[in-house]
Amino acid sequence: MKRVIIILLSIILMHLPLHAQTFKPDILGGRFEQVTISMPADYEGDVVCVTVRAKANKVTNKAALYIHGFNDYFFQREMAEQFNNNGYNFYAIELRKFGRSFLPHQSLCNARKIEEYYADIDTAISIILKEKNNFILLCGHSTGGLVASLYANEGKKRNAISALWLNSPFFDINMNIILKRIGIPLISSIGSISPNISVTMGNSQLYGESLHVNYRGEWNYNLKWKRMKSPKMNFGWIHAIYRAQHKLRKGLEISCPVLVMHSDKSIKADKWNDNISRADIVLNIKDITKHAPKLGDNVTIQSIKDGKHDLILSVKNVREKVYSNLFKWLKGVV
Repeated sequence: MKRVIIILLSIILMHLPLHAQTFKPDILGGRFEQVTISMPADYEGDVVCVTVRAKANKVTNKAALYIHGFNDYFFQREMAEQFNNNGYNFYAIELRKFGRSFLPHQSLCNARKIEEYYADIDTAISIILKEKNNFILLCGHSTGGLVASLYANEGKKRNAISALWLNSPFFDINMNIILKRIGIPLISSIGSISPNISVTMGNSQLYGESLHVNYRGEWNYNLKWKRMKSPKMNFGWIHAIYRAQHKLRKGLEISCPVLVMHSDKSIKADKWNDNISRADIVLNIKDITKHAPKLGDNVTIQSIKDGKHDLILSVKNVREKVYSNLFKWLKGVV
């Protein structure tokens, strides 16, 4: 009898609605809450993803779901507050093996295909829908912008997405033409067979210096989850990115309105100069403007003067322009 009861309880827990999962206070404090969802194990073992939320002061049926970039996690209180103040419940998905979702046995940021993240996004959208939101803005920064684009095109719950906002999306690798056309495809091919070989893609910490309060920036975040230098990338991750970018470059058919934002300039630097705080030093904006029209039939592209790679971490007057443009665009969409 005891065995039967245990089996029945297990079945009930497996089918427990996502909204019945308990949200608890988040590390950001205040109105921020989080819930951890256990996912099916993968090639590294146990997997979880975390959804963070901050509900608006007034009842609303509009929501924003944010996807962070590579070597990144959600810490941007100001962005959530901007959405709340403009009538949106805010949610952020911490993808598996990043930030709050990182487990000790895992390799940070590890993936072998972009589609691994779809299940994590599914869980977040399920929570959002069950909390009575019927307008969902999917937001993605950098690698998160690439993931968001492909999910909006082919994800299981793509029809629940009302609009898509991409903040400096990672549509192409910022390297010279030889590495792009020969080096990366070769590494990708090797990565499909031997995914755990790792490589350092750059040692600069200048972008991190422009952000973190301990250096030249104004933002305080966990340097174990968002490192000053990017962690080593394994060949499996490069294979995943190469496949995803190739799929995007062939053209997508995203049905909802899309807003793509990027800095007005990209620069390269090997030592600090003040221009680093007013340009994208991670991606080449020409790659973004080249590939953005391939997302679908309703794409708006905006250049943000003096924007950093993560536009919402730019200096105050620049990010205020970002939010002004974003919510003006959203009013037209809604």
